[in-house]
Amino acid sequence: MNKLLKMTIGLPALLAVSLAFGVANAETLSLYTSQPDADAAKTVEAFRKVNPDIEVQVYRSGTSDILGKLAAEFSAGATQADVLLIADAVSMEGLKKQGKLQSYEKANVEGFDKDSYDAQKTYFGSKLITTGIAYNSAATSKPEHWADLAKPEYKGMIVMPSPLYSGAAAYLLSGFVGNSELGWGYFDKLKANETVAVRGNGAVLKSVASGEKPYGILVDFMALNAKAKGSPVEFVFPSEGVPAVTEPVAIMAGSKNLPAAQKFVDFILSDDGQKLALEQGYLPAKPSIGRPSWLPEGVQVKVMPIETLKVLEATDADKAKFSEMFGG
Repeated sequence: MNKLLKMTIGLPALLAVSLAFGVANAETLSLYTSQPDADAAKTVEAFRKVNPDIEVQVYRSGTSDILGKLAAEFSAGATQADVLLIADAVSMEGLKKQGKLQSYEKANVEGFDKDSYDAQKTYFGSKLITTGIAYNSAATSKPEHWADLAKPEYKGMIVMPSPLYSGAAAYLLSGFVGNSELGWGYFDKLKANETVAVRGNGAVLKSVASGEKPYGILVDFMALNAKAKGSPVEFVFPSEGVPAVTEPVAIMAGSKNLPAAQKFVDFILSDDGQKLALEQGYLPAKPSIGRPSWLPEGVQVKVMPIETLKVLEATDADKAKFSEMFGG
């Protein structure tokens, strides 16, 4: 569900009222994010611990929904967002191409891979999120490759996130379509196998964990964090490669609260911000921070090579065709 809420985390209502006069000149930051609800709340809480004078107003939804909201705001000439924290670099490249992102030259990217942030410093990757195959622990077949999901024994038992809502799913869609080993033929096979597209990754996890649909295409951290908490979910990184997004952060051009937006980017890229990502079960974008427990040292995940600019060019047409095939 789309959510617009004022977060004053850590301040009881009475205390907030009693301090109202003392923070009358406090900055207010408008954040649009595709992070799961709990993660978004923790991110804001951690940010406000080091920036207590900045109020944070949050709009949370899927990346595709956020892009639609922004497009409507652009048309109306009234952009509300100061800063974005959304799924993928492709979406950021699209906004950059439209001149909607503000460069932040002074952002501290020391220790980050150059591939994780934009050369013009308009957006910065915060973590690495891959998409693989999740399945219920009680499932009879154990998939190892993307092609396995097209086999007859999986018919009617697969669920995946819709690229019309999820940025990671949109990236996977165009990446797979542009892959000579997969292409639209792969989605034809998924369709023939009665694969169901649902609104987002959270719905996929719920379906797989309950056994309603024992197999799913899902982002790594959701499956593996759920497994660590006792959920009957297993996860596979197909050896032929997995698509990966970086959940970048960016400042909107024309932000009315630029200093606060810069502080938010600073926090996300700081060691504290990267440690928060690790605590939330993600693989931080800054390698020196470490790995989540589900990815021990020495375990290598093959990331599928996907050209961001080609995906950007194809994504609208790919989403339209996907919608015709799977609905949405």
